[in-house]
Amino acid sequence: MSDMQTPHAGDDRAPDTDVVSLLMRQHGDIRNLFDEVEATKGDERRNAFRRLVRLLAVHETAEEEVVHPFTRKNLAGGGQVADDRLAEEKAAKETLAALDDLDTDDPKFMPQLLKLRAEVQAHARAEERYEFTHIRRSTDVTNLAAMAKAVKAAEAVAPTRPHPGVESAAANMALGPVAALMDRTKDAVRQAMGKDG
Repeated sequence: MSDMQTPHAGDDRAPDTDVVSLLMRQHGDIRNLFDEVEATKGDERRNAFRRLVRLLAVHETAEEEVVHPFTRKNLAGGGQVADDRLAEEKAAKETLAALDDLDTDDPKFMPQLLKLRAEVQAHARAEERYEFTHIRRSTDVTNLAAMAKAVKAAEAVAPTRPHPGVESAAANMALGPVAALMDRTKDAVRQAMGKDG
């Protein structure tokens, strides 16, 4: 695997049996993809941005379905912590929607991307500090593995590794599939957790 490819956190060779490790790796993947979008131009930037959008959609949907409900139920003051994270995610989604209306070569694109990056990174730090450490402390290996399985199911819906030639830049720029992707991710997570749609 070359350094240019984004690691796929759901890679079968990695035994992701700890939901916290898996989500931390996704946070790293997201940081790397922001770097890639900033460092590239033209079609390369468009493709990197599309992969970033897909990973963010899958990651945030999985957290909304797996992490925040756990926080709400099992942590002291968890309701407020989960509400704060959901508010951050909503703000990031709004910035993402504004970005998605722009071409990646548009002069307004980079300032918006940097705004999104700041929001996403602040959100990730808050999750790591207020949720991830507590999840590890307050649950057992079996539950960590069950939650990891649900996150991996989410990731299987939208692999973040590029498949050259399969996607056209035009298809990549359409926002519609992102909303559909979030719905498919939600269904996959709920199925993996044994809940009906």
